[in-house]
Amino acid sequence: MPSSKSSVATPPGVASIPTPAPALGARVAPRQLPRNLPAPPREFIEFAPPSLGAEEIREVVDTLQSPWITTGPKTRRFEEEFREYIGSPAALAVNSCTAALHTALVALGIGPGDEVITSTLTFVATVNVIEHAGARPVLVDVEPDTLNLDPSAVARAITPQTRAIIAVHYAGHPAELDALRRVAAERGLVLIEDAAHALPAQYRGQMIGAGTNPVAFSFYATKNMTTAEGGMLTGTEDLLERARAISLHGMSRDAWRRYDRSGSWRYDVTVPGFKYNMTDLQSSIGLWQLRKLRAFHRRRHDVAARYTAALAGEDALLLPTTRAHVGHAWHLYVLRLRLDRLRIDRDAFVEALREQGIGASVHFTPVHMHSFYRDRYGYAPGDFPVAHEAFQCMLSLPLHPRLTEENIDTVTGAVRALVRLHAR
Repeated sequence: MPSSKSSVATPPGVASIPTPAPALGARVAPRQLPRNLPAPPREFIEFAPPSLGAEEIREVVDTLQSPWITTGPKTRRFEEEFREYIGSPAALAVNSCTAALHTALVALGIGPGDEVITSTLTFVATVNVIEHAGARPVLVDVEPDTLNLDPSAVARAITPQTRAIIAVHYAGHPAELDALRRVAAERGLVLIEDAAHALPAQYRGQMIGAGTNPVAFSFYATKNMTTAEGGMLTGTEDLLERARAISLHGMSRDAWRRYDRSGSWRYDVTVPGFKYNMTDLQSSIGLWQLRKLRAFHRRRHDVAARYTAALAGEDALLLPTTRAHVGHAWHLYVLRLRLDRLRIDRDAFVEALREQGIGASVHFTPVHMHSFYRDRYGYAPGDFPVAHEAFQCMLSLPLHPRLTEENIDTVTGAVRALVRLHAR
């Protein structure tokens, strides 16, 4: 367990979670705003700042005063505590979710001549790693309600060259794993999960990452828990034994095992690996973030519920959905504008919120619309109509444990005011 014995921080109202940072941008004077909109808040409402407290700081200081600051005993402890939390067979800490996905592909032997099917509506890292492995990414469309990978589209995209499927749990809502597992099993494919948004999500009562297939998590600064930069790969012990070597230059023995009192300097390189290891400094943060995760998740769930209750009556908005058999991680709260009912487009709506001091964003530009993939594979914007249409009208509202009740009221009030001001 972490060395500090301070109480675990909980969301708003508990002193160990810092108050929001001062405004980063200039305040817009009320006279510059459209009529009928509230005056901007005194502080900018950040989209997703980290929730760090005294416990993380003490643990990092403890690490700085120890013999180990790179991969060592705290990283191994973090891996074990994460494995226990998820219920996975094994866990490997790496320096990003991107590294976890890439390592998984390499450990599975996926490379040139192979195809990997995944969603076009994801952060581009999901697809970049397929290119890095030398394989061909095959993009497919998403389901209209959850915006997750469409299993029927996956089935239609399979060819003799297909080796794997990467399912992205978009916004924290799990993809339809039953259908995807069935397709993978019938065609002899590996199912990999991009769970960058999906901690601590559940599918039919089981934690995402608790199975035997490879699952990659993110601890980036905006994620539900953070190590600043970092990630975790879960899966079988055999797979992760190969992945561990791949993630550290292909070496058969890491520095901790070579330099500790009972270690040996000798090692072998079994594969040309990468430099993907997580440090003990990062793991020091992760140990406490993991202990706070349940409290963080409760607050995220409460914020999402407050958003939904406040915005449910607006006909010009399509709110996020949650299917009955999943536990949503609520990494993102994604609104979709019904543009046929508004005289404002998505970009102008996001900018208007920013002028009100609200840090909205967009997740994501579909991969097939980025110039590299558009030009390399000849995609047109409308090739994946569900993802393309969703992209035109989507925006993400601030969602994190540090939001206060006043912040939530400010956000929903500004959204409602904009909708009514620009209604057709």
